[in-house]
Amino acid sequence: MSKMAKRRITQETFDAAVKENMDEFEMEPGEALREAVEQFESQGVDLSCIVKAVPAVSSEDKQEEQTHEVLQVLESLQIGKDSAGVTDTMADLKRFTEHCSLGFAQRYLAAQKDAYPVILSYCTKSMEKKEAVLTALSALVALTDGQPDLLDAEGRQFLLDVLKKYQADSSVTCAAILAVRHCCLKHEQNRQDLVKGGILPLLTRATTQHSGCPEVIKEASGALRVMTFDDDVRVTFGHAHEHAKMIVLEHNGLKVLIEAAKAHLGDTSVLSELCATLSRLAVRNEFCQDICDLGGLKLIMTLLSDGYERPELLRQVLSAIRAVAGNDDVKDAVVNAGGVQLIVIAMNRHISNPAVCEQGCACLSVLALRKPNNCKVIMENGGALAAVQAMKTHADVVNVQKQACMLMRNLVARMQNYSQLILEMGAEPLITQALHTHEDCGDVGKAALRDLGCQVELRELWTGKHGSLTN
Repeated sequence: MSKMAKRRITQETFDAAVKENMDEFEMEPGEALREAVEQFESQGVDLSCIVKAVPAVSSEDKQEEQTHEVLQVLESLQIGKDSAGVTDTMADLKRFTEHCSLGFAQRYLAAQKDAYPVILSYCTKSMEKKEAVLTALSALVALTDGQPDLLDAEGRQFLLDVLKKYQADSSVTCAAILAVRHCCLKHEQNRQDLVKGGILPLLTRATTQHSGCPEVIKEASGALRVMTFDDDVRVTFGHAHEHAKMIVLEHNGLKVLIEAAKAHLGDTSVLSELCATLSRLAVRNEFCQDICDLGGLKLIMTLLSDGYERPELLRQVLSAIRAVAGNDDVKDAVVNAGGVQLIVIAMNRHISNPAVCEQGCACLSVLALRKPNNCKVIMENGGALAAVQAMKTHADVVNVQKQACMLMRNLVARMQNYSQLILEMGAEPLITQALHTHEDCGDVGKAALRDLGCQVELRELWTGKHGSLTN
């Protein structure tokens, strides 16, 4: 049964309740605020877009009109928009950025009060002065975080123009790319319009031009990755695949990213970013091969063997291997390079980390697919045992259970002689438990039991009783 949508209220309604608590019930500001929050939450109201603060009194105002600080700064910016020079309003722009960065509710409230056209006018007006444009751009970055719908045609053009004009400046480039990323996340139309406007070559060029600057590389890599997302629920068919192909074929994206990685071998956060983006670009068999040929696989394997103490990096590296090993030749290259041993060591080392376990099982599962020889290597190096251990450790994590079931199924699909070994490790009760616990494991769990030679009693799944499925 779906839960009812939560009720929403306006900021004004919330502020009035706080004011009433202070005026009528003579509460202290802090207490009045807590009381209002509790009152609305107990009624099932969603307060995620509400600024939970007592409105401040602006000192000049004779009537002591109370507004939230973010709106006071916005009003000051609105007044100065046409008269004051950009440099005179830098302090206000910085204050606006700080308030928007406090939380989504502040940004949402500012946007409701028409902050976007005001901030954009400062952006376009300040185009000629580097420090001013950086300040205005930072305000735009803060405002658009989680609000990609704000971007309009003028804003798109500004972002493209500023990236062209300041392509030699790393700080402006960074801020502009972050704004692009905010406006493209969960917004297919903005992605398509920016790609049409020529954003992709600007992003790949920034990566090459600022190859020594980790911040630019991370931002550009992240923005390229967002262009390949299919995360806008309003759109049935996005251009994620086309964008990935364009990045690779028209803008040499694989080479650009792999070269950037080679320049930052000591920087985990840069390498994590680049691995994540390479994974999103491995959408065709030949792209997987290209990543290999450009030295990407060698790089990924190096990261795998060097990254044992860093589970976040391991997760991204394993995800990249999983993506490129979609190609059968690359599967063999990974196994021949000692990949199986490294993946199993990584899983055993970080058995308590569900993300590493999930990606590790998924990697081994891809390597095992249609490859009896690889299955042999996985069995001999303890891959099945690591998967069983992962299932025991993360019984409540559906993706770990699914990927482990998939791996066991792939291991025995063409090598029936491994069934007994895997069953002796205690796989059957674990798979049965996964079937009971997670609806999503249904198909893959049943397929694993069937291929392991266990009797799959479908009725058993609905009784809710635990126990062996074999008679």
